[in-house]
Order: sequence, then C-alpha cells, then structure tokens
Amino acid sequence: MNAPSRRGACPGLSAPMPTGDGLLVRLMPTEPVALDAFAGFCAAARQYGNGTIEISARGSLQVRGLTPRSAPLFASAVAELEIVTHEGVPVVAGPLVHDADLLIDTGDAAAELRRALAHAQLALSPKVSVVVDGGGRLHLDAMSADIRLRAVEPAQRPRFWVGLGGDGASATWLGSIEQDEAVDAVVDLLTVVAGHGSTARAADVLRTEGVGAFHSALASRLVRSSAPARRTPAEMVGLHPVHDGTFAVGIGLAFGHAHADALTDLVRVAAAHGARTVRPAPDRALLVIGVAVPRAVDLAEAAELLGFVARSDDPRRRIAACPGAPACASGLIPARALAAALVPSLESFMPPERGISVHISGCLKGCAHPMPAMLTLVGTERGCAVVRIGTAQARPDAYFDPANLGTEMSRIAAPAGEAVHG
Repeated sequence: MNAPSRRGACPGLSAPMPTGDGLLVRLMPTEPVALDAFAGFCAAARQYGNGTIEISARGSLQVRGLTPRSAPLFASAVAELEIVTHEGVPVVAGPLVHDADLLIDTGDAAAELRRALAHAQLALSPKVSVVVDGGGRLHLDAMSADIRLRAVEPAQRPRFWVGLGGDGASATWLGSIEQDEAVDAVVDLLTVVAGHGSTARAADVLRTEGVGAFHSALASRLVRSSAPARRTPAEMVGLHPVHDGTFAVGIGLAFGHAHADALTDLVRVAAAHGARTVRPAPDRALLVIGVAVPRAVDLAEAAELLGFVARSDDPRRRIAACPGAPACASGLIPARALAAALVPSLESFMPPERGISVHISGCLKGCAHPMPAMLTLVGTERGCAVVRIGTAQARPDAYFDPANLGTEMSRIAAPAGEAVHG
C-alpha cells in the first residue's frame, strides 16, 4: 500500500487519507454489487475500521476508522469480494443502468472513457471529474463536474450535449456531439485543462480564456446548439422502474452515514424481499435493485424501520451535515449529532421545495454543502456560528454554545421560518 494521501487528493483503497478518527478510504463501484459481496464489504468495514460507512454526494462508498496496519488488510478483503471499482479521474454515470426512462445507456461509454483517461495519463487536479448523464429520472443535474455529457432526445442518432464546469443549471454548454465521439471529445477537453497546470479546473480555464480553446479541441465534431432545458430535480429516494419490470428501491443514509451492522441488516431484509444487487447512488443513497413490484413498498417500509430514509419528504433529506468532531480533525462541533437533534425542531420550517435547507458544518470549509442554505450552523473557535441564507464562509448573524442547542433552537429557527413563510 502507498503512503496515506494528502488532503485534497482522492483517498482511494491504495492511498487512504488521515482524518480525526483514523484513516479513510473511498471507492466508487462502477457496476451493481451483489448482496453477499456488499455484506462482505460491511463486515470488512467493521473488522478493519470503526464500522462507519458513508455514501458521498457523488455516490462513492467511504469507510472510516482504519489504521496504517488495518488499511492494507481492508484493501485485500475488498479485492476478494470482486467489487468492480475505479481509481483515477472520477467518471460518474447514472446509477441505474437499466432505468426505464434512459435515453442513452451510458455504462459502456463511461467504462470506455475511464480506460481512455487511464491510458492518456493526463496531469490533472484530483478534483477534476466527468459526468456522463444518459437522462432518465435519476439524472445527474445536481452534480457539478468539469466536463459533463447529457443525452439528447434522439431524433435520428443518439447525441450528447457537452457542458463545462458547474452543475446541470450552471454549466457552460458548448453544443452537441455524436455518441460514438464522446470518449475522444472528453479526453481532448481534459487535455486542454491539463495544459493549464496540475491544479487547473475547467472553470478556471473558462474564466481566464473563455470557451475558445475548448471549441478548438472539439473542432468539426461539435454542433453548436442552445443549452438543454432544465429538468425537475432528481430524487434518488423512492421507487424507480427498471426495464425488466422490477423496481430499484432508493434508500437514503441519514446525513450520509450508517453503521456496518445497520447496512448488513438492510442487505438481509433486501434479500428476503427478492433484491439481487445494490449500488451506491448520488445524494447519499443506496439503490436496492431487482425487487418485484408488490414487494418494493414493503422493502421501503422495512428499511425505514431500520432507521434509513425511505421517503423523499423525510426531513433528514433536507439537512447536510459533515462528520464534524471528533471524526474529522478539522471539526469543532459534532455536526451529525447536532443534525439528528435538530430534526424535530426544524421540520415545520422546511420550505416546500426540494433540496438542502439546513447545513451543519464542523468548520469553515463547508465540505458537506458548498452552496448557500436557508440556515447554516458552523463550528468556530467562538462556538457555533449561525448563518441565515448563506454558506459556511459567510458572516455569521450570531454565535451560541452547541451544548445549549435545545434552549437556543426556538430563537435560531424562528427567523428562518419567518423568512420562508412571511
């Protein structure tokens, strides 16, 4: 095993990252995972780590609490499970390959792109990523990326829109290309980014030079067109039809984490309901795939009894919280513990729109939610900072002792409720 990764790099199996509760590793399965393999993964996380498993906003699996001695053993155990993963430039495709609403099946294109980027060996920032979005109900508009491909409604032959930087709403769209030219196009675009240094991002190049260099890279392959229409936000939690007539049941992890024992129980229940595989999905969810229609609702109810999020209107889906103290060395408040305590008080103040309303950050970095939220609580040396309609870096409106959260809650939440309902 290599030395632990530096902060900011990707903490893969071969290069775990130091955190407050030990070493952390991250892996992104690129194919559905058999139930017994996922149960084995949970057992390895419990045996070699502290048992905490997270699913990130991008759909990666993270295991916490490893040690320099146990991390190589964990990597070996995972290798034996034959879970198909990828280390390198993150290429994120839709989590449900056989989504009944897909315009383009992106599994093969994403796999080919991963191979091409590994062969190209571009010197890219570890933060660079690519999204390959085939459409469907589980689209990836909420996910930011340096390069994004979005399926065009095929009139004759399938095509992809090409976007740079931002998410589905804020990306700079260049036009569209043929499906069979997508891999070469992405490699060429990332070559432009790499030419500006190993820390450059597509958004940096756009700010300094505009779109000219990117247009030149695509040359005659690009058909100029207007930006694609905005779509209704995707909701990973819930029941999703699959081509073969079964359902994928989207189940959320409260605040993005669960203990290995709870996930093992979920696998057992999923198997009893006829599921075949699972796959981590963006927005901190797990898709349980291959459930017959009559049993899908029962499985969702059983998952909720185990403490998981099975309804899209569950208020826990509206709160973003990083691990905080003591799991993160930078954390100054126990963010996830505070999030759990806030749920009953904040439910009545949630606006009707989907999305994150409350962000609880252990420090000023705001890793869990870089965008503004209706209410943001931030760990600082002065205590817990309160920011209304802002990010973790915004100027606080007030400070309070997190130990007094219960008594402070009515004062903290009331103005947020007035802002929403007034």
